[in-house]
Amino acid sequence: MPKPVLYTVHLSPPCRAVELTAKALGLELERKLVNLLAGENLTPEFLKLNPKHTIPVLDDNGTIISESHAIMIYLVRKYGQGDGKDALYPTDIVEQARVNEALHFESGVLFARLRFITELVFFARKPKIPEDRIEYVRTAYRLLEDSLQSDYVAGSRMTIADLSCISSVASMVGFIPIERSEFPRVHGWMERLKQLPYYEKINGAGATELAEFIVDMLAKNAKL
Repeated sequence: MPKPVLYTVHLSPPCRAVELTAKALGLELERKLVNLLAGENLTPEFLKLNPKHTIPVLDDNGTIISESHAIMIYLVRKYGQGDGKDALYPTDIVEQARVNEALHFESGVLFARLRFITELVFFARKPKIPEDRIEYVRTAYRLLEDSLQSDYVAGSRMTIADLSCISSVASMVGFIPIERSEFPRVHGWMERLKQLPYYEKINGAGATELAEFIVDMLAKNAKL
């Protein structure tokens, strides 16, 4: 049986979240890199896969799914058998609701506020991040801090909600720092996730690369 194919790029937090999930499941993916800046997501071939022209996109033997959270849930449901892997997206209705709540927080707050910045830098070519956008991110940190009532975002066990949230947070802290004294719970949560043996390769390196890319682009935009 062929491996599921993931259309991805290492800079993208949602793509890294899916790859973290696959690693947590012990699932091997065939990765196909998509260069967004070169417009590879706008080619006729790619648009047949995903008319919304976004990544990640999963092609699992003809089953096409084109949103990171939907992909993560699908992978756990299909491949998360044994060794507690199904706990990444629990079947208990209350626990599942907590995970869903955190996933919506990631897409509606964390990633959305990161995207408010990346679009300005990469496409509008702004030379500086506006102060209000920085404050939006810091408010998101505060909301995450206040909501972390346990070791993980949806309770006492790691779920796909953690893998999704950390992909965005790790990307933002590279250019909008998060002080330990002000956000101790977030720091503790991040440190727990960094202990995953696959964390640095799958998420840490890409998050650092994205932050460095943003800083570099800001400097280049300032010279335009």
